[in-house]
Amino acid sequence: MLATDAAQASPPPIRLPIAWIIAIAVFVAFWLYAKPLAPAAFEFPKAWYVPMARWISSAMKWLIDEASFGLFSFTDLTRFISAVLDVPYRLALSLLSTGFLEGSGSSAVQIVPPLPWIAVIGIVMLLGHWLGGTRLALLAGGCFLFLAVFGQWTSAMVTLASILVAAPLGVLLGLLFGIAAWRWRWIERLVTPLLDLMQTIPVFAYLVPVLFLFGFGPTAAVIATLIFATPPMTRIAILALRAVPGEIIDLGNMVGCTDRQMTWRVMVPAARESLMVGMNQVIMLSLNMVIIASMIGAGGLGFDVLAALRRLDFGAGLEAGFAIVALAIAMDRLSQAAADKLSAPAPAVRHSGLVARHPYIAAALVLVLVTTALGYVMPGIRTYPAALQLSTGTFWSEVVAWININFFDTLEAIKNAMLLNVLIPFKRFLGDLPWLGVIALLAFAGYRLGGWRLGLLTAGLALFIAATGQWEKAMITVYLCGISAMLAMLIGLPIGIFAATRDRLWSWVQVAIDTLQTLPSFVYLMPAVMLFRVGDFTAMIAVVAFAIAPAIRYTALGIRKVDPKLIEAGRAMGCTEWQILTRIRLKLALPEILLGLNQTIMFALSMLVITALVGTRDLGQEVYIALTKADTGRGLVAGLSIAAIAIIADRLISAGAIHARRRLGLE
Repeated sequence: MLATDAAQASPPPIRLPIAWIIAIAVFVAFWLYAKPLAPAAFEFPKAWYVPMARWISSAMKWLIDEASFGLFSFTDLTRFISAVLDVPYRLALSLLSTGFLEGSGSSAVQIVPPLPWIAVIGIVMLLGHWLGGTRLALLAGGCFLFLAVFGQWTSAMVTLASILVAAPLGVLLGLLFGIAAWRWRWIERLVTPLLDLMQTIPVFAYLVPVLFLFGFGPTAAVIATLIFATPPMTRIAILALRAVPGEIIDLGNMVGCTDRQMTWRVMVPAARESLMVGMNQVIMLSLNMVIIASMIGAGGLGFDVLAALRRLDFGAGLEAGFAIVALAIAMDRLSQAAADKLSAPAPAVRHSGLVARHPYIAAALVLVLVTTALGYVMPGIRTYPAALQLSTGTFWSEVVAWININFFDTLEAIKNAMLLNVLIPFKRFLGDLPWLGVIALLAFAGYRLGGWRLGLLTAGLALFIAATGQWEKAMITVYLCGISAMLAMLIGLPIGIFAATRDRLWSWVQVAIDTLQTLPSFVYLMPAVMLFRVGDFTAMIAVVAFAIAPAIRYTALGIRKVDPKLIEAGRAMGCTEWQILTRIRLKLALPEILLGLNQTIMFALSMLVITALVGTRDLGQEVYIALTKADTGRGLVAGLSIAAIAIIADRLISAGAIHARRRLGLE
């Protein structure tokens, strides 16, 4: 009986390979022989193009020039939003960096100085001690001290000011959208596709309409950061509210809670632990986006990295990158500790005095007052002395120069061999494929893996790319992303396999990949450009370095999740270590490895937009050109095309992972 049910539940084992073989054979035959008969299937006719870029640009121009709400225009609304956000940003910037000024521009006079660097470090340590004890206090204080010692304090405070404004707003907006989507399903159905687009459109594409609507400056960068960082909080809020136990909801109904009381006094407190995790995600994404938003006037550490890239000053760029890592580590650990502490029940208050109830706030106020007063007498307390600053920039630049001098011929030979034997042939192969055949093959793959809905989705997204005139550039994007993802997996898989079964090594590998994921994407370009100059090979090196972390992480996690009892059973049956690895560990870890491939592709696509700075000719270059020309339509169409590629890859690989889990009996 069970055997019969299993046979009916799963597809026949022979039909799936035959179906794939037939589909691929038909596709190859069409590619080889159909061009004389159907040339339009190989090059999308220009007469069929949908002028979406022009439509978007015209709509944006209408919004700016003509759209009105009666009492005020759309432009007045965007300027009002900018002015409202500018108030908390200027306050944070004045406290941390510039001080409170009278006047503007070069004639501005400082009335009140910013917080002394010692006071800021002390406040961070007090916050760390309150949230996680002495170890967290020392870690957070050490990270901020690193910023001062290596001369990155001023830029880091500008970046921190942007995050202090963007992160709380992102958490609040994400929570409100999540509550609305949880309460009303029609809002969820409306919001979910928008969240998918917002998380797959490359971040550069956000900058184009934001620049057009809100102008150039740090406030526009904060708005772009909000757009980028809000979707994860919304998703987490929806999932967290849905996961609240039914008993708690029933209790709220029994005591007669209104809808508002049920939301804010029952559901949100019950989901607080998951919501705090969302807060951590918003903070880290805000930090990542603020760096990229330096291209539209954010300033800070991101601008330093971008300026170093333009000068090809690897040392300065790496120092600014390490400063970003230090800031990211401090904020990540503090936000994680805040999530743990705020999720726990509040302790009972035993003291009645104000200072006794809030000792950390009192200590912070005393520290600010004392250091500010002493700063007028001892300037080194207000500003870290320049004579005590350290720098390793020159060292790193000299290391790169030494490699160039001594290994130029070897590096050039590697580059040319890869270009001539791998990159260029693969690029030509993809460029020769018929767009109609590719769309049909994607539709077939979607249908076989996920049903007719996935087949229609993949075909529709691919058709969108062709109909908007982006097919050729999309194939270049796919070629660079595909090569880079394959190389990242080829490197990451062995490392993940080797480290997964060795706890001490895995702890060090985790530190390394965490560092790789906190370095800003611009930093990866500088050594690649300085060693290999501009071009596709340079872009590939940078993308592989950026995308290798998820390949290692998911492989190791998948192997570590394998039940030890199965390993012991394999050894008891006389399996060799190679057989245990290939027939037990890797087979059972296949779904996680596929998810790692998915994330590797997502990372590669996000990095490819950045590599437009080093001369690629793909969709990322289209987005970058649109940003420099403030061409909203061109930038959004290219960004939507990249999003279409990302969604196709994500849905197909996710469906493949689900299929693999079912086949292995894990679901």
